[in-house]
Amino acid sequence: MAATDRIIVLPGDTIDPAVIPTPRRNAIRLGPGLRHVQATNSIVPTVAGQLITDHGKGSMWVESSTGHYIPAISDLVIGQITRSQGDYYLVNLSPYTPNATLPHLSFEAATKKTRPQLNPGALVYARVTLANRHMDPELECVSQTTGKGDGLGPLTGGMVFDVSLGMARRLLLSKPREYGGVAVLELLADEGLAFETAVGRNGKVWVGSDKSEANTRMVIAVGRALRETDERGLDVEAQKKLVRRIMKELSR
Repeated sequence: MAATDRIIVLPGDTIDPAVIPTPRRNAIRLGPGLRHVQATNSIVPTVAGQLITDHGKGSMWVESSTGHYIPAISDLVIGQITRSQGDYYLVNLSPYTPNATLPHLSFEAATKKTRPQLNPGALVYARVTLANRHMDPELECVSQTTGKGDGLGPLTGGMVFDVSLGMARRLLLSKPREYGGVAVLELLADEGLAFETAVGRNGKVWVGSDKSEANTRMVIAVGRALRETDERGLDVEAQKKLVRRIMKELSR
């Protein structure tokens, strides 16, 4: 589905099979606002909003402006260490969810001697491994199949910016510009800005670079561009104008 396409659905609507992803290997991944009805083998919206599909990842969901973050298995999240307790770190994901647990050894090549020593306030990029209403969420910073971090782990330096849950989900699409209409990071990079990002499905984006004064200004500018795009609902053309304005400000 192109970024210009907008399919608005209501609870109980029939979804056109033509827009449903058809992954070759894995089953379709249904996100928030959708459920599978086995009796009719159909996918039905449970909330009102915009239907978003990511054919690259074989996933789809309904984008709604309401609601708080609810952890789900395989979600990538940015959390803040609150304290260490036994063999676990307790990690805050949002003001509306209980602290998640992150094992001390759930990091790439971690042993009791080499594991990261994380103090309260430290940031981690992690994956949710357990999520249900009866237990606190559990996290990992290493793949259980490969033993590699694959980009997960402590986030050092940089800054974290809060965005809407919808914006976070769009940024995590395989092609954010094509499927979600979010081009601002790509446009800033095209202007020669060098930065790193990590996107948490819990509505947080970490932006990092080196610690020079100029790059601190750049990190703040990137975060501001993300938030303005999100809060104002800017389309790609408006994002281009925003990036041009930010580049002028940075050149002063």
